[in-house]
Amino acid sequence: MAETEKHDTARRRYEFRKMLEKLAEKEGGGTELITLYIPPDKQIYDVTAQLRDEYGQCANIKSKQTRSNVQSAISSILSRLKYYKTPPENGMAVFCGVINLAGNRTDLECHIIEPPEPLNLYLYRCSSRFELKPLRQMLEEKDIYGLIVIDRREAYIGFLRGNRIEPVSGITSTVPGKQRKGGQSSARFQRLRLIAINAFYKKVGERASDIFLAEKDFFECFRGVLIGGPTPTKDEFASGGFLHHELQKRVMGLFDVAYTNESGLAELVDNARDALKDIEVIKEKQVMNQFLKELVRDGGNAAYGEESIRKNLELGAVDVLLLSDGLRKSRIRIACPNCIYREERSVSPEPGKKISALDFGTCPDDGSPLYPEEETDIIDELAALADQSATRVEIISDEFEEGSMLNRAFGGIAAILRYRTGY
Repeated sequence: MAETEKHDTARRRYEFRKMLEKLAEKEGGGTELITLYIPPDKQIYDVTAQLRDEYGQCANIKSKQTRSNVQSAISSILSRLKYYKTPPENGMAVFCGVINLAGNRTDLECHIIEPPEPLNLYLYRCSSRFELKPLRQMLEEKDIYGLIVIDRREAYIGFLRGNRIEPVSGITSTVPGKQRKGGQSSARFQRLRLIAINAFYKKVGERASDIFLAEKDFFECFRGVLIGGPTPTKDEFASGGFLHHELQKRVMGLFDVAYTNESGLAELVDNARDALKDIEVIKEKQVMNQFLKELVRDGGNAAYGEESIRKNLELGAVDVLLLSDGLRKSRIRIACPNCIYREERSVSPEPGKKISALDFGTCPDDGSPLYPEEETDIIDELAALADQSATRVEIISDEFEEGSMLNRAFGGIAAILRYRTGY
């Protein structure tokens, strides 16, 4: 049950992010697009009273077209709010207005979103674009980890935010090598070297403390610090009290890494997978690595590419369906207006360009221009096919190396199979 809930949450998160992307593309001719945020404790009749008041205030708008468009949007919102006695559990966000389309055309659109987290503000705003910042903040990762990789030559500091490794700062040391210069006593050289090492550790600790403690909502979101490097460097640094005491008590573990530059951060996350086993990036890395192992194994149960995956889904052969959250495709059913001809295609429309504006060619039976009859997001469509055969669906972030590879090298669609099919 917990696994199913996790996958459902991942799908809802993807759909929420996709909706925000579509809303961000929409633009009005002036200050005609209305954004309305209603928190869960707000009375609907108070909202409708303000909207009626705003409708009356529209008489002061000089532009006849802008006045008409704003009044149309307010009327549309009022007609929809009639169906709500109270706001939903997390409140609601309403986006309504006359949208500019290609060819100097416009269209009145109204979208109502129930956010994944409770809204904590009431907002009414007219602008040329929708105000999305409060909803985008809900997509920000709540669990954050500090990353430090260090040896005696250099160090690198970064964050792990959900599925994304974020490099922040590199530091180079001035610690001399183990070979002393001529004329310098061994004991004196060793003392100077230890002083330089200690000064470097102190510098790294101060820089890391400043970066991590400056994180907003530190006490609510910052989960711990991972330290990587060779032995004994990482042990000396971790036990020397070089970090702020709030960070020192949050050190989750020390891990061997071969690199202490920016690439060492990814190695640190990989090697700390046991300590991080409950976070999404590790789970996604594990399922991607399983797919890659099957792919290179003789007779391995792996497939990729849309056509291959569709055939394997039809046969019920897919155990785990892997879909990149960077995949932006639509499945279109196109039709002839004059006969029964129908077909389906997958297309990748340009941002902001409507499917209806694409050229789908002509009907092979009577030569009439084909038009789009139905559009479905390809992730939603493939996930629905997967549900029919109890296939697990994993939506993989492209914020880490293996996830990016799924999108770039495999077209964003792959699968671990239950058995080989030849497709």
